[in-house]
Amino acid sequence: MILAVDAPARERAADEVTDHVGAYTPAQASALATLPAATAASERDDSALEAELHAVIELTSTGHVDVDHISPLREIVVGGLPPRLRDYVSDLLEG
Repeated sequence: MILAVDAPARERAADEVTDHVGAYTPAQASALATLPAATAASERDDSALEAELHAVIELTSTGHVDVDHISPLREIVVGGLPPRLRDYVSDLLEG
């Protein structure tokens, strides 16, 4: 669902990732973080992007996600984002 054509479906998928953060093993958390990060790198819908970034933040909070796992976020042009989303991206990339 995170790769769905429909932005609301991508948003829901990212929200579901967030809902289950406590259930992931370390390997699952680090592997799973790459999906919303990669999707966020090309996301055009602000609501879906916010949900994807929130999912990445929640996954990084487990301590099992390195900045290398979320490296696709470097492709995001931060200056083109609404201010609330700029902080998400900056915080994630700064570690």
